[in-house]
Amino acid sequence: MTDYTKLRSCELFLFDMDGTLYLGDNVYPGAIALMEGLPALGKKYIYLTNNSSRAGTDYITRLRRLGFPCQAENVFTSGMATGMYLNQNHPGAKVYLAGTKAFYRELVSYGIDLVNDENGHTEADTVDVVVQGFDTELVYEKLDKACHFLRRGAAFIAANPDWVCPMPNDEVLPDCGSICALLTASSGKEPTYIGKPNRNMIDVIAKMTGIPNEKICAVGDRLYTDIAVAQNAGAVSVLVLSGETDMDMVEKAERKPDYILPSVNELHEVLR
Repeated sequence: MTDYTKLRSCELFLFDMDGTLYLGDNVYPGAIALMEGLPALGKKYIYLTNNSSRAGTDYITRLRRLGFPCQAENVFTSGMATGMYLNQNHPGAKVYLAGTKAFYRELVSYGIDLVNDENGHTEADTVDVVVQGFDTELVYEKLDKACHFLRRGAAFIAANPDWVCPMPNDEVLPDCGSICALLTASSGKEPTYIGKPNRNMIDVIAKMTGIPNEKICAVGDRLYTDIAVAQNAGAVSVLVLSGETDMDMVEKAERKPDYILPSVNELHEVLR
C-alpha cells in the first residue's frame, strides 16, 4: 500500500496545465474541484507552465474562463522566469526575441531591452542575447534573424525544452525545443533552457513564498520536465497519466516519480 505521508505534508502544489488539468479547452474530471478544495486543506497552489506563448495575465484570463480559481500570485510561467533570468545574468543586454507578441509584452514588463518590435522586425546590427520561445506566430524571418545573431556571438537562451505541445485528438504542436533544434543545427550553438526541468523554476518560487523545496510538490504529465524539475530541486513529484507519459515510459526511466496517479482527480482523493 502506498505511503502518502510525504505527499500530504506538502504545503505548496505546482501544477502543470496542458495534459495535467486540461487538454485544449477540455477540462479533466475533478480538476476544478481539486483546485477549489486545496485552500480548505491548508494547501497553496501555483499554475506552473513551460508555455511562453502566453503571458502570465493571459493565463489568468484563460484559467478563469475554463472555470479554475486563479489570482496573479497563482501563475508562474517560463516567460516570467526568462525575464528574471535575463535581468540577473544579462543586465542591460540587447535582446532579440523569437517569440509571440504575448512573450514580447512579458519581457518588456521586466524591463528587457528588446531590439525587435512586437512583430519581430529589427534593424539592429549587434545583439547580445537571442531568446527563443514557444512561438505559435513563427515566420521564417525570425529564424533567419536568430541564426544571424547566434552565428555572430549572441548568447542563446530558450524559455523551455519541450519538443511538442499536446493538443486534443492525439495531435501536437512543435514546441520551443523543436525550434531550438533547428537553430542549433544551423548555428552550431546550444541554448540555455530556463523552464522546467531547470531547478531555478522551483528555487525562485520557494524564495517568493517562503516555503522550502522539500515542502513543495510538482504535479505533471511529463517525466523530462514536470517530474525532473522536482527531482532536480529536491521537491516532491507526482506524475499523472492523463497526458504524455504512460507506464511503459515510466518503467524505462532511470529516475522514477515519487508518486504515480491516473489523474488529478485521484490526487484530490489522496489529499483528503
